[in-house]
Amino acid sequence: MADDLRSAGDAQLVLAVARYREDALAELYRRHGGAVHALARRVLVDDALAEEVLQEVFVRLWRQPDRFDPDRGTLRSFLLAMAHGRAVDIVRSESSRRQREERDARRTAEAGYDLEREVWDLHLSEQVAGALRTLRDDERRPIEMAYFGGYSYREVAESLGEAEGTVKSRIRTGLQRLRSSLGDVGIGAES
Repeated sequence: MADDLRSAGDAQLVLAVARYREDALAELYRRHGGAVHALARRVLVDDALAEEVLQEVFVRLWRQPDRFDPDRGTLRSFLLAMAHGRAVDIVRSESSRRQREERDARRTAEAGYDLEREVWDLHLSEQVAGALRTLRDDERRPIEMAYFGGYSYREVAESLGEAEGTVKSRIRTGLQRLRSSLGDVGIGAES
């Protein structure tokens, strides 16, 4: 039977493949596998990927033998066209993957900078909170309300039951002490 297959034409073998004859597929692989692999390797420049393309081409032939039309060309041309198309798809996919990875690497690098900035901001926030705790309550409360609570000086004064001028004076004095305290730990206006 093997001799019968060796003497059969490609179109006859494709018909046998359509009848699920594995030996017919094996004969087609023997005849055309080398050319399909060589083309895929030429396009991909990677033997492992070329092997994958070779396998995909013959699996596709096994699953859809009716896609081959002998009136449109030879089986070798058909297989090589499938291999070329699949290899080009892989090249494009690999190129897109590399671009995605480069873009992700840039984002990660930028995120690293943002992380450093966040750590610095957290450190700064802890220093400010510590410096605020050193203020007297009558200075700290108006500053917290005006700068962290979003109240106007008038609203702070009304809330605390004090004159607006008094509140402004305490805030100014508290901010000067705060600036001095932060300067002592190396945090100045340029930070």
